[in-house]
Amino acid sequence: MTFDIALTGVKAAGAELETISNNIANAQTTGFKRSDVEFADVYASSTVAANHSNSGAGTHVSQVRQDFGQGNLNFTDNNLDLSVEGQGFFRFSADGSEVFSRNGALALDRNGFLVNGAGHRLMGSSADENGQILPVDSELQVVYSDLQPRRTERVDLAMNLDSHAEVLAPFDAVDPATYNHSTSTTVYDSLGTAQVATLYIKKDAPNAWSTFLFVDGVDVSQPGGDELVFDSSGTLSTVNGTADTGFVSTTFTPPSGAEPMELTFDVASMTQYDNPFGTNNVEQDGFATGRLDDFDIDGEGIIFGRYSNGEARVMGQVTLANFSNTQGLVNQGANTWAQSFLSGPPAIGAAGTASLGQVRAGALEGSNVDITQELVSMISAQRSFQANAQVISTGDTLTQTVINIRR
Repeated sequence: MTFDIALTGVKAAGAELETISNNIANAQTTGFKRSDVEFADVYASSTVAANHSNSGAGTHVSQVRQDFGQGNLNFTDNNLDLSVEGQGFFRFSADGSEVFSRNGALALDRNGFLVNGAGHRLMGSSADENGQILPVDSELQVVYSDLQPRRTERVDLAMNLDSHAEVLAPFDAVDPATYNHSTSTTVYDSLGTAQVATLYIKKDAPNAWSTFLFVDGVDVSQPGGDELVFDSSGTLSTVNGTADTGFVSTTFTPPSGAEPMELTFDVASMTQYDNPFGTNNVEQDGFATGRLDDFDIDGEGIIFGRYSNGEARVMGQVTLANFSNTQGLVNQGANTWAQSFLSGPPAIGAAGTASLGQVRAGALEGSNVDITQELVSMISAQRSFQANAQVISTGDTLTQTVINIRR
């Protein structure tokens, strides 16, 4: 019996040494989670002997428990390196099944999918062509097609008109003496072709002005221009006799052959003060076509594409998963786990929501193995192994003594 009990101790100490060895071997493995061995004593059941007279039958490994504590974040210069700061796992599609990992070292495959070293594709929420996140689970893909141009429809204009400007003769675009001020901005048609829109402004009477809009030298303003009237405090009062804060050009066809277009000018921020003419801000909502230059991922896991035309578009969002019982996850190797009945189903959501942590781009989570702690544990396991081996040696000596007595 002594041999059997000591043998269970040797096996248990050996299992602990194996676990410690695995921890140390993976001290530099990205996203690795260390393990601890838990033991339980063994008692032979009996309907005759009382518990206080049962000496026990040794020990056994009750479970190898993983420590899912946070590892250190190691920052890199690669925006495809992701880590989770807090709780949660990345989700990957692995040949039709779903696995979970804390290792966010990613790359792009030839089709633009975000993949890990095993070729598993990162999962998340897709986005539509307008950059709106869709509640649809998908494999995240970086699309390299050119960004479709957007036709300019609205121009916001903020400027001041000099209240002391002189009243001028009827407007003539080729004669600078017939207008007080002008400002220009670039607008885009449906093909992404850039055109210059110029707004000429002339004073008709005290507090009354007219504007004339030309696109690439062609008059597209309403007949006679648009009338702006200001009150005695210098605030815009009416546009074309109404309380509107904007005016609309005529519908015109760009020379590029693009779709017909019209421009709406919002002049709510236009003022008439005793101050020199000045254009404070001109913003328009169109843009030319663009080629993908780069992309980045923010703390909520949203993937932004950066284009050559200065625009950005949402391409999707990395989603995270968490479990009510992480100890129930089944280790699949390669820093991945699979759900089980004990783990329960994954709770999936955007980073930073509920119990889920934040996504950090340009950083990888290191192993949470503490080498010093493992070495101390190794010494303890070694002593346990040696002590149990010594029990076997002592039991052998006693047995040999009994055999010698019988002789």
